[in-house]
Amino acid sequence: MERQSEFVTKVMVWLTEAGDIATGWLLSPAAWSQFGLLALAYFAAVYATRKATSVATQLLDPGEKDSLLATARRFALRFLPLLLPVLAYGLTAGGEQLTRAIFGAGAVIAFGKRLFLLLAARLFVQQVLTDSFLKLLGKYVLIPMAGLYALGILPDISAWLEDTVVALGDIRFSVMALIRGVIAGSLLFWLGSWSNRQSADYIKKQQELRPATRELAAKATEVAIFGAAFLLLMSIMGINLTAVAVLGGALGVGVGLGLQQIAANFVSGIILLIEGQTTVGDYVELDGGEKGTIVKMTARACVLETFDGKWIVVPNDHFITTRVVNYSDQGSANRYEAAFSVSYDTDINRVPAIINAVVAALPFILQKPDGPDCELRGFGESSVDFAVEYWVNGIDDGKNKYGSAVRFAIWNALKAEGIEMPYPHRVVEIKGALPKGNA
Repeated sequence: MERQSEFVTKVMVWLTEAGDIATGWLLSPAAWSQFGLLALAYFAAVYATRKATSVATQLLDPGEKDSLLATARRFALRFLPLLLPVLAYGLTAGGEQLTRAIFGAGAVIAFGKRLFLLLAARLFVQQVLTDSFLKLLGKYVLIPMAGLYALGILPDISAWLEDTVVALGDIRFSVMALIRGVIAGSLLFWLGSWSNRQSADYIKKQQELRPATRELAAKATEVAIFGAAFLLLMSIMGINLTAVAVLGGALGVGVGLGLQQIAANFVSGIILLIEGQTTVGDYVELDGGEKGTIVKMTARACVLETFDGKWIVVPNDHFITTRVVNYSDQGSANRYEAAFSVSYDTDINRVPAIINAVVAALPFILQKPDGPDCELRGFGESSVDFAVEYWVNGIDDGKNKYGSAVRFAIWNALKAEGIEMPYPHRVVEIKGALPKGNA
């Protein structure tokens, strides 16, 4: 309460002083001359801005070009709205020096100079910034600070906030330090997020690197960026980094005791990225029955997408501690087989050549590492059993229906050659006399 009453008293003093200053300006010839200089500086800035804007637009407009230089020129064009207040600020700064040399005073023109700075801040937020977070920060931080600076009370408010101390147990910090930390932290982590997106996009475009190497580089860059942002924030807030080291040691003990599974998944994720035996795009099947294409690898888990569109989140340590079948769906060859049977009346010596030829004619069948291979598998109760092995590029599921096309080809080829595909025959033996029906 005492702090609040003191602040209210200061506000009343500021308002009284502002009224006295305004009255003095209205009655002072020197002040009127400064108002004239302000108006002259503004109209001169307007004229110069019109001339400079047309020239700058012609020089900086990149047209339809898409290059690094064109991007830089488009970025520079966004700052053209600031040309008027910046020129006016520079001209009033020169006018202030002139009035102080002639009249020994320049409070009016100095106030006008600060107003031009406020106008520049407002235009910067409204027309230059495009990111929604930065616009929000500018609206509620930059513009109010520029307004307080224009009124000349920013130093007094900063001193008052610096003297206002908040105590949390043994920890004491000023309100100004808290505000400074919030603003600096917001800017640093926004910058870190932006830098992380840019670096991740750049790394993922490097097609000469393995997918696992790209993922590892992106994760390492993310950790480095946000780690540096955190340390810089601690330094800005004046927090001793020795305390952070102690906290890190305590956190390590906590990880070792209570967060073992999370730590195991994190380390397993790093191992997966380094080894590269399982990476984004691979089709895998785990011992637990989970199978699908890896679409994302995070620090904690891998995300599998099944052929029916479901996403399965599998912890990273499952890929280390259990058996994983990796079909490597990205352009790898896989072998499948299709079983069929023929009648015992068939000349089975003809079957392999017929089936190999018709399967090999299918457009998706590979000849390397091996072409179709029809094998005699056994003699059943009512049929001779065969199977044809074939290699295809990819997985026989989802969008690829290799097995169905192969079986259609086998059926049509056997029918065309007059070869019967038998069905089981059963002989029923009835002992004794047949039951008589009702008359």
